[in-house]
Amino acid sequence: MNLVSLIEQFLFQVASALYLPVIGAVSLLVFHVALSFGGLCHEAWERRRPAPALARYRARLGEELAAAEPHLDARLERLLQGEELAATRRLDRIRFVVKVGPALGLMGTLIPMGISLAALAEGNIPKMAGSMVTAFTATVAGLGCGVAAYLIALVREKWLRADIREMEYLTEVAAREHADGQEGSCAT
Repeated sequence: MNLVSLIEQFLFQVASALYLPVIGAVSLLVFHVALSFGGLCHEAWERRRPAPALARYRARLGEELAAAEPHLDARLERLLQGEELAATRRLDRIRFVVKVGPALGLMGTLIPMGISLAALAEGNIPKMAGSMVTAFTATVAGLGCGVAAYLIALVREKWLRADIREMEYLTEVAAREHADGQEGSCAT
């Protein structure tokens, strides 16, 4: 056996070993997107009233203003940046699916096609047909996950921008009111 045949056989074995993990990962992504869509619907329902994130932020902002610690501006900036970072982290989970879903779908296509071609070479037509069905199903699932995740991410990004804008406004108003209150107490 020559070196090229050894390398080809090695790569075929590696790809075959990735078959179940890739198909499993695509299946998990389908469930994750379904759960994310449910979470999006729930959040849309909750957003009929003032956004829950803003209510939590108002409470934390009130705590920061009530604290008698120095450097209020820096603490408020840190609070705002922390909220923005947490929201971005939540958004990154769905952005991950946007990127990884189609890639896993492609892997889920190519791996079974290699197995299918090997089955064809052996004359095993039923195994070849089964592998081809898996290949095309994985492609559709991966692309579907990517598209659905992209749409979810668009909506969530819009909500995130609106929430952050409102948080910045609340922070600025609270800081000015607090500063005006401090000046008024110093003048008396």
